[in-house]
Amino acid sequence: MSYPVAFEVDYVERRNRLTAFFRLILVIPLAIWVSLYGIVAYIGIIIAWFAIVITGRFPAGLYEFVSRFNRLIALTNAYAGLLCDPYPSFGGGDDPSYPVRMHFAGPLPRYSRLKTFFRGILSIPIWILRYVVNLLFEIAAVAAWFVIVILGRLPRGLFDVMVLANSYTARSDAYLFLLTETYPPFQDETTRAAGVSVPGAGASF
Repeated sequence: MSYPVAFEVDYVERRNRLTAFFRLILVIPLAIWVSLYGIVAYIGIIIAWFAIVITGRFPAGLYEFVSRFNRLIALTNAYAGLLCDPYPSFGGGDDPSYPVRMHFAGPLPRYSRLKTFFRGILSIPIWILRYVVNLLFEIAAVAAWFVIVILGRLPRGLFDVMVLANSYTARSDAYLFLLTETYPPFQDETTRAAGVSVPGAGASF
């Protein structure tokens, strides 16, 4: 069975040199918005923790709000890390036309109170792996920046490494944010299928 949180990215080889060169500047408005959104989202996650521990349920409206935050972080990281060129939406909504997509299966009928109560302890191995994965993503993104700025294209090998790293971080966020209680896999069917080439997409400045 595939993981209840899916992460997909379309592979576009030709890339825009200009937006890649200024990517860290262009991502600043998104980073600020994510920080502001996060203040409210983390309060929502705390409320969800109490709700699950007490009732065994994740309130549906709150689930949607937190999942949007999860998606917004993933899209921001993907844009900042040069996985895609189009600017992501600030709303964190599910946009099938965007080259980076994240889908959620929805709240479980019942959550384990025990697993939720001890989520902080259970997530320790995830934090360790995330540290390694994020280093891998940053190294690949720096390499991708030089290649794109010089050649105007993103090699498939670098793309696959960044998708693998970004997808794990996105799914592990879902676990940390209580959206799922299933340990995130390092790789699943979605990750392996991600990166279907989109003919004619992308541009090189």
